[in-house]
Amino acid sequence: MAGFQTLRVDPDQVPAPAFDPAPEALGPQTAVLAGGCFWCTEAVFKELDGVASVRTGYAGGTADTANYDAVCSGATDHAEAIEITYDPTRTSFGEILRVFFSVAHDPTQMNRQGNDRGRQYRSAIFPADELQERIARAYIAQLEQAQVYSAPIKTRIEPATEFFAAEAAHQDYAARNPRQGYIVHVANPKLDAMRKYFAARLRGR
Repeated sequence: MAGFQTLRVDPDQVPAPAFDPAPEALGPQTAVLAGGCFWCTEAVFKELDGVASVRTGYAGGTADTANYDAVCSGATDHAEAIEITYDPTRTSFGEILRVFFSVAHDPTQMNRQGNDRGRQYRSAIFPADELQERIARAYIAQLEQAQVYSAPIKTRIEPATEFFAAEAAHQDYAARNPRQGYIVHVANPKLDAMRKYFAARLRGR
């Protein structure tokens, strides 16, 4: 993993989803998102109020290739992804998507994030159910209609597949390795943006 990237858009210009109904089922919900390096996206979403846990892992492929070396080769169907478990009474799937599209990654890049290149770094949403898919499709359409970005959104909505947790070394990576070069230059700027633009939605506020 290597590379540095800046935000594609001013997060203040990314609107909240107009369509964001609460799920019918009570209890914790999960969201699976892929937006490049999972070290970075994990770090961002761990800051969001209502998020109980975030796991790094692999989505879109099969169990036999769900490991870091295979996924990094670019020869699998997996994307580096995160599984977010959240309390829908404190945050919503739409709010999670707003963070995803504004500060967590650049949705206008195809099969890459900055200098990280390959399908494993694609922008993708793996909806857990029909409602999540409807919210995601409606939000992408809303962002495109509002012309929030100067380039087309490349985020794919892919069928829900089994999420495979990444190896222990990749869990909580940014928190455990704050001085690692990639974290300093790629993850930390995203964390700074999260803390600036979503200050009212941070954990513990």
